[in-house]
Amino acid sequence: MKKILLIVGVLSLAAVELKAQTQLVSRNAELSFYSSAPIEDIKASSKNGYSIMDMQAKTVYFKVDMRTFKFRKGLMEEHFNENYIESDRYPYAEYKGKIVDEIDLSKDGDYQVTVKGDLLLHNVSQSYTTKADIKVKEGRVSASSSFKVKLVDHKIKIPTLLIKNIAEVVDVSVSVVYADANKKI
Repeated sequence: MKKILLIVGVLSLAAVELKAQTQLVSRNAELSFYSSAPIEDIKASSKNGYSIMDMQAKTVYFKVDMRTFKFRKGLMEEHFNENYIESDRYPYAEYKGKIVDEIDLSKDGDYQVTVKGDLLLHNVSQSYTTKADIKVKEGRVSASSSFKVKLVDHKIKIPTLLIKNIAEVVDVSVSVVYADANKKI
């Protein structure tokens, strides 16, 4: 009886270990956006995004504190946080998605996949489908993607006076290198 309990215990630990290895984590995902407008281009980036990729469930999750985006001009950052994103009221953006394509991330290679999910920005959720590039090299997984976000879809208002300063559609880019959930990065 003790042997059976020991075997069941070892198998349970192995199953927990296998499940943990399917989840990859990053605490320094890079997110950026670019707005091209007739008067001025606006760029900002953050290296403080949090992401989890569950290889078994084929899900991805991103979360970023909107106040961590850095701009070339302090005034742009101030207007972004106070007037447009309203970071005090809506401090985070989140994306929850599912990898649609069949891939084997246990093998080295470059994979282009389709990801479908929802972006919660400015407290408004919208569905997005985009392509993502996933690279596996020596067991290390990285991913990148770009997609367009319409500000009006997230109820982000641009004053008429500033319509030539801020684009109505913003290019968003994501780049992340994952570590196993059990490893510190």
